[in-house]
Amino acid sequence: MQVTTSRIMRGAIAGAALFQPMSLAAQPLPGSVRDLVGVRASSGESALEMRGFTYIAGGTKDDRKLTYWWNGNTKECIRVTTFDGSYERLAVAPKSDCNQKNGNDAGIAVAVGAAAILGAIALSHKSHDHDNGNHYSDARNEAQYEQGYRDGLYSHSYHNYDRSNSYTSGYENGVRARGHETAYRGNNYYGGGYSPHVSLRDLEGRPRSYVTGQLFGRGFVQRDSKKTDEGRFATYWRQASRQCIIVNSRSGTVYSIEHTSDRTCRD
Repeated sequence: MQVTTSRIMRGAIAGAALFQPMSLAAQPLPGSVRDLVGVRASSGESALEMRGFTYIAGGTKDDRKLTYWWNGNTKECIRVTTFDGSYERLAVAPKSDCNQKNGNDAGIAVAVGAAAILGAIALSHKSHDHDNGNHYSDARNEAQYEQGYRDGLYSHSYHNYDRSNSYTSGYENGVRARGHETAYRGNNYYGGGYSPHVSLRDLEGRPRSYVTGQLFGRGFVQRDSKKTDEGRFATYWRQASRQCIIVNSRSGTVYSIEHTSDRTCRD
């Protein structure tokens, strides 16, 4: 008997209720690593290895470096956030972020199966790649997010056949992740999906008073402003498109507008 994709998908969705990860926010940081907050990254890595942790993967988000460590003895996955060469934060992460199965193997199998149906090879993105820092609680949304994330990360076209919000979110974050990985290419802004990016190329070389009015009209709010020997630097933030920019003006004229990490505007 032929089994259609829609029937398989319905089965995956029906089993998605099994995929209910425990809230990580309620899990306290293991005592074995609490003392590592604030230490230099090189010392922290040595300490983690001495305490039974193995490095699994790493990446970047905004201006932070994130690494994942797995302890095979205690079955713990730890996410380490490094900023300016030091361990800024440590947190418990889902076991899947360390390439391990969560406690409910059946639920993971459903999620992986749904991902395969939707065209994704595996659930490869990390929990921090989601806007709220957590994976979806059901397999279908997680799989659609994964496909969108991969499409955005690897410069594929936007193909949201099911008009899924989770696919759109994944695509936008995949494009942003690609931007973080290619930051060496200079002043590029990366947006995708329905991300409402606002172009600012027409404002460079214009009077500062004019540019200020234009930025407010386009939805930006000013975060700070300071004057140096090289001119005035003002930081602006646009929440809708998550654009953080630094405007450099000299003698009343805007010299440059550069995109920077959104964390610069949110901190």
